Amino acid sequence: MKKTLFLIFSVFLFFSCSVKYEETVRAEDVVPEFIFSNVELTRFEKNKISVSFTAEQLEQYKNSSESYAKNIEFSAYDDKGKLSTEGSCNLLSANTDTEVYTLFDDIEVFSSEDNTKFYADSLKWNAKSEQLTSDKTDTIKIEKDDAVIYGSGFSASGISKTFRFSSTVSGEINTKDQDSTSSIENKNE
Repeated sequence: MKKTLFLIFSVFLFFSCSVKYEETVRAEDVVPEFIFSNVELTRFEKNKISVSFTAEQLEQYKNSSESYAKNIEFSAYDDKGKLSTEGSCNLLSANTDTEVYTLFDDIEVFSSEDNTKFYADSLKWNAKSEQLTSDKTDTIKIEKDDAVIYGSGFSASGISKTFRFSSTVSGEINTKDQDSTSSIENKNE
């Protein structure tokens, strides 16, 4: 019995341990070409500041338009050079070719144009379509004026200046005139 188990086990190990020598892993694909620490970056367009950010660490890979950053604080400016959006997150993935930026972990974004704050754990910004989205199950907190809204399945348009939730929504509206609080609860299912 022991011999049979040993043979079965040996055959299993022999067939499950295959190494594909023809597949090479290039070091430049998995090891950053550059790693910058305590980064401060400012980008100008038409002689006006458009974006600035600081990061604890920034990684750039060879032959790639993707960068990754840790502990970010950022500011974006409108065409006139006026601050429009600022925020922070713990991790950032940026693809400059597709202009898709994914923020992770402890995200805070403040839009001074709309006087709105967003709090989330994961958000994706597509600069080409001006769409800000979350995963369907992530809860987003939005503070605007005297309202606080929580919801999931978040999407916002930078073009129409609107946002929506595709799932559960709740929140509070504090009215200063009557010193009262109203609750919002909507379950889209």
